[in-house]
Parts: sequence; C-alpha cells; structure tokens
Amino acid sequence: MDLQLRGRRAIVTGASRGIGLAVAHALAGEGVDVALVARHRDALDAATAQVARHGTRAVGLVADTASDDDVRAMVAAAVEELGGVDILVNAAARPASAGPTPALTELTDDAVRVELETKLLGYLRCARAAAPHLVAQGWGRIINISGLNARRSASLVGSVRNVAVAAMTSALADELGPRGVTVTVVHPGFTVTERTPGMIAGMASEQGISEEDAAARLASSTSIGRLVTAAEVADVVTFLASPRSIAINGDAVAAGGGSPGTTHY
Repeated sequence: MDLQLRGRRAIVTGASRGIGLAVAHALAGEGVDVALVARHRDALDAATAQVARHGTRAVGLVADTASDDDVRAMVAAAVEELGGVDILVNAAARPASAGPTPALTELTDDAVRVELETKLLGYLRCARAAAPHLVAQGWGRIINISGLNARRSASLVGSVRNVAVAAMTSALADELGPRGVTVTVVHPGFTVTERTPGMIAGMASEQGISEEDAAARLASSTSIGRLVTAAEVADVVTFLASPRSIAINGDAVAAGGGSPGTTHY
C-alpha cells in the first residue's frame, strides 16, 4: 500500500529517543521531511543524524513543550526550515513509571500537576501552534501518543494524564475534522525502547525475581505473548499520519499487543 506520504512535512516531539525517535525514522522512511524536537541538544543532534540517513530532510529543533514561547518558536522554525507542516506527532512526555503507585495519602498535587503540564498541556500547546498551518492548507494530521494506562486503574496519575489526552484528542477532532485535519490518539502499552533493560531490572529487584521472569511476566500481559517494539508502534502512527487514515478521527487506537481478557468497543 502506498501511504502517499512522500514529500509531506512532519514535526515530531520527544524525538530524541523511544517512540518519538522511532516515529521520526518511520516517517522519514516513507519520504517525509521531519523536524525532530527535544529538550537536549546532544541527544537531538545524534537522533537527527540517524534520521537523515533515510535521505529526506531532518532538522533538529530544541524546545521544551512546557513553555508556550518555546513551542511557538519551534513551530515557526519548522515551517521555515521545511517549507510548511502537514503532520504533528506529540510524543514529548515523561515516561510512565514502572514503580509502585503511591497511596492516596502520599500522592501530592505536584505529582499530578507536572504530568498534566508536560503531557496534556504540552500536547495542547503544540496542536494550538501547528493547527493554523494545517487548517490554512485544508489538510493535516495530528497524532497524540498517550498510553494504555488510560484504560487501567493501576496508576492514578498515569490514568488521569492519558484519559485527559484522549479527551482533548476527541475535542480537537470535532473542531478540526471538518477543516481537513484529523486528530487521533495512540495508546502504547509497555513498549520496548532503550529504557526497557533498566526497567526490567528495576521490576525484578522490586519483586524479588529474576530479570528473565520479569520479562516473561510483561510479555504474558499481551495477547501476542511478547512486548511490542517502538518501531511497531511507529508503524501504526505512520499509517495514521497518512491520507489513507481519513476514516479514523477522534478515536483511540491501542498499540500494546492486545490486552487479554478485556473487550473494548
């Protein structure tokens, strides 16, 4: 299937590592010019150099999505460097914690506030700055990377921030869809990235089991019997970024390998 992406221009936040970097690679592999966005210059430069090997334009832009001024300057720079923007992928967020959820009496306001500031409001800032460019040309895609904690009660903070992103996605889809811009949210589960070995080691230590057993427990939590990789999540995002995905707007797409014993409809 031709995804009809060649020549499109994308902004990907959180692009120096993990799912964000995998998305930048996947889009570039389909012929998309990509502005990679992250907070730290050294890691961003290394990621940009990797993505540039696909032969499309790759530009690294330093920005903190917790700052509206940073976001507006970043989008303006991306539009100037790439000649416009067609796709926004929001992936800049604090990683979901693999540690135990604090009890209600130990949960602070700031623990929740920082997650909403970084993920929900960070995504909103980027969408707000990019949307006028997408609407003006009558076509665009916004994909928000959230997480399957939206469907679980195990983590109060994780659930709140991810449900909030899904709700924002639906509201933006209603507003922007009639103007040619679709907005979707992708819910990865526990995904294999460069952080995975350390997280498995921490899980094994906390539970008093071997790392092999910890990895097996995580794998058994999916319907496919293994963990999904960042590149596999990026494949889903790349389809949603394409003109082929027009039938999907405002919806949440799970990309965690399936959840045994549950039905979502």
